[in-house]
Amino acid sequence: MNLLIENATLLTVDPTDTVHANAPLAIAEDRLVGVGSIPEGFVADEVLDGTDHLVLPGLVNAHTHIPMALFRNYADDLPFWPWLMDRIKPLEDHLSAEHVYAGTRLGILELLQAGVTSFLDMYFFMDKVARGVEESGIRACLCGGLLDPTPGLGGFLFKEATQLHDTWQGKAEGRVTVQLGPHSPYLCSAGYLKEAAAEAQRRGIGLHIHLSESRQEVTTSLETHGKTPVQYLTDLGILEQPTAAAHCVHVDEADQRLLAEHPVTVLHNPTSNLKLANGVAPIPALQAKGVTVALGTDGHASNNNVNLFEELHLAALLHKGIQADAEAVPAATAIRMATLNGARALGLEQEIGSLEVGKKADVILLDARKPHYWPRHNPVAAVTYSAQAADVRHVLINGRWVVKDYVVQTLDPSVVLQEGEAMAQDLVRRATA
Repeated sequence: MNLLIENATLLTVDPTDTVHANAPLAIAEDRLVGVGSIPEGFVADEVLDGTDHLVLPGLVNAHTHIPMALFRNYADDLPFWPWLMDRIKPLEDHLSAEHVYAGTRLGILELLQAGVTSFLDMYFFMDKVARGVEESGIRACLCGGLLDPTPGLGGFLFKEATQLHDTWQGKAEGRVTVQLGPHSPYLCSAGYLKEAAAEAQRRGIGLHIHLSESRQEVTTSLETHGKTPVQYLTDLGILEQPTAAAHCVHVDEADQRLLAEHPVTVLHNPTSNLKLANGVAPIPALQAKGVTVALGTDGHASNNNVNLFEELHLAALLHKGIQADAEAVPAATAIRMATLNGARALGLEQEIGSLEVGKKADVILLDARKPHYWPRHNPVAAVTYSAQAADVRHVLINGRWVVKDYVVQTLDPSVVLQEGEAMAQDLVRRATA
C-alpha cells in the first residue's frame, strides 16, 4: 500500500529534531519515502487528511514483561522484596504457556491503543509471546529470561532462549528480533553470565538485563563480591556486549562512568521505580556522561499499565524537581527517550525510532483537535506535557494499519479481554490452592 498523509504536523525526532507544519508524509509499502515532501512520481493508493494531527515515530517501550498483564492490580503497595518473592514469584511458579499467550495478547492490545509500535520483552514461554506479536502486527525484540538459582534450571532456560532465536529471529515480516535475557547479577551465576555474553557475541545479538534496581541488590553485591553490580558485570566482561540495562537506579559516579564506557543503553522505568520505592535513576547525570537512556514501563505488576506517554511525561518532570533544574530533561529529550533511544536498545535504530526517509513506516497519529492541545504554541511540548494515550487515533507498523480511527485492526478486544480475565483468575486459583 502507498499511503499519503497530508496537512499534518510531523515531529521527526531526526538528528536536528525537525518539526514540519502542515506537511505530507509519504509511505510506500513498509518504508517512509517522503518526510515533509512528496517524492517525484509517488502515487498514493490511499490519502489521509492529517489536519489537526501530530505525527510521530511509533513509541518504543524498551523494558516490559508483557505477559504480566495478568498480574495487573494483584500485588500493590508492597516493598520490593516481599512484592517479588511473596506475591509475584508464587504466581510465576504456576505459569503455563496458555497463561503467557493470553497475557501477551492483553498487553499488546494495550500497547497498540497507546501508540507503542515496538517493545523489548523478557519473560518465559517466549514462543507464545512471539506468536502474539506475529498475530497482532506489533514489532518486538524478545528475550527468554535466563536464571540459574537451582540445578538444571539454567540449562533448560538457556536452551529455550537460544531456540527462540533460532526459530523467530527475523520472522513475522521482520517484526520479531531476539536477544538474550540474563535476568540479573543476583539470579545468574558468574559462569552463567559469561556463557550468555559469549553466546550473544557468537550470534551477533545484544543482552537485556536488570541492573542496580534496588538498594538491597547493591548492598548484597558489595557484601558478596566486594563491588557494585555494574563493577561486577564490567569485570566479568559482560558489558562488552551491547546491553540494554533496565533500571540503573543505584549507580554511583564510578558506575556511571563504566556504563558510559561500554555499549550500554539504560532503560529508565520511572513509574515502576517509584511504585516499588526503589528510588529514581540519576538520568541527567547519565546523559551528561553520554549514556543513551530509553524509556520502559516494566511489567504490569509494578506499574499497572504500559502507557509510555505517562513515562515520558514523568521522566520530563521528575528530574526537574529532583535536580531543581527546569532544563534537566527537556521535552524533546523525553520524546527521543521514548522513540529513537528505545530503538537503539532494540538494536533497530537504523530501521525505526524517527521519521526519516528509508526507515520503516512505524507511525502514530495523535488527534490534536482535543482541548488539551490548544492553544498551539509548541507541538513538542504538547506531546511531552499534554498528550494522552487516549489521543492515539491511528497506528501504522510496517506501513500497515494496526489501529485506525481508534479501532485495533488485528485483535478482537472483546475476546482478548475475556481470555485475559479467565487466565488471570485461573492463575490465582492455582497459586493459592
